[in-house]
Order: sequence, then C-alpha cells, then structure tokens
Amino acid sequence: MDGAAPGWLYESLMRLLRARRSVRRYASAPVTDAMLDRLFEAARLAPSAHNRQPWRFARVTDGADKDRLARAMGDRLRADRLRDGDAAADIERDVARSHARIAGAPALVVVCLTLEDMDAYPDPRRNAAERAMAAQSVAMAAQNLLLAAEADGLAACWMCAPLFCPETVAATLDLPAGWEPQALITLGRASGPPPRPRGRKGLAEIARRAGAR
Repeated sequence: MDGAAPGWLYESLMRLLRARRSVRRYASAPVTDAMLDRLFEAARLAPSAHNRQPWRFARVTDGADKDRLARAMGDRLRADRLRDGDAAADIERDVARSHARIAGAPALVVVCLTLEDMDAYPDPRRNAAERAMAAQSVAMAAQNLLLAAEADGLAACWMCAPLFCPETVAATLDLPAGWEPQALITLGRASGPPPRPRGRKGLAEIARRAGAR
C-alpha cells in the first residue's frame, strides 16, 4: 500500500459492499471444492470472541444431498405452518419456493456454531452471553464468506431457515456432534443480472452520539 492515495482501500471495499446482492437464481455451472476453499479461507480470518473461532462450515454440492435437505426442511416448514393455521395453498407455495432455492443452487454452505471452545459458567446469564458471543462471531465469518464470494465472481444468498429446524438440518446431513446449524448460504454463478439494490436506512436513523453532551 506504500505510495497509494489515502482511502483507496476504503473505496475498494465500499464498491464491493455496494455490489453484493442476495441472488436466488443460478446458472448450472458447478461450484468446485477449490472455489469453496477460497471462501472458507476468507471466513476464517474474521474476528471472534476470545479468538475461539466458533464457526464451522459444511459444504453440500451433491444433488441428492441438496434435494434431501430441501425436502426435510420443507416438511418441517409445512408442519409449522399447519400448526399456525395458514392456508394450505400458501404453505405449499412457500414449501415449493424453499425447495427450489435450496435444491437448485449449485452449492450450499451450512454455517454452524460450536461451543466446544467457548467458556462455560455456573450461571445461565453468563452462559447465554457466551452463546451470543459465539453467534456474533459466526455471523462475522459468514459476512466474510459472502463478500469473498462477490469478489470471486460468485453470487450468494444468506438464508436463516436452519434456525427454525437445526436438528433437522444436522440429522439430514449427518453433521458432527456439537455443530449447530445457524444459516444456509446458497452459491453459484448468477443466471441473470443482479437484483436492484434495496433501500437502506440513512445514517441519521442508525447512528447517534451517546454519553454526556
């Protein structure tokens, strides 16, 4: 960076941040293990509570595995929505849409949390704080992964659905004990132009001075 104009790295980062979109439709081109490893390399550089690095990532690229996961998650979604009393047609529409997004992506990354290296306390208050620290750390690693995908020419979409059925996801994919699914990232080459950017809240809505005035 010697000799570079001040702020050039910030401007490059902002271009990347503004370019990233949540893309849900992909071309059929495969996402290779080597491509995924590049994303995991970026993810593992994220900051974490106590530097415990509580993130774990499961790659899913086999078509049968993706279909099995999509069906299992769809069954859980259907059961939950039926208990809610929603209309059957609405439920089946959403189940079909979820299946298409999951099974239709060339690659999936299941973002998981592990508490194996986190601190344990004799009281629930601090244990809850420790779990929150781990979840925050995992989210930062996932953001690194999403930005690396954009920088490497891949489209991606963050899905929080595994939080509603973590046991289903873990059992369907036979994840190691202690890997708690937190999110699902679909990946591939975009099949068309990126979606238009969605509105963002202005600085006046999200930032303020705190403390004595």
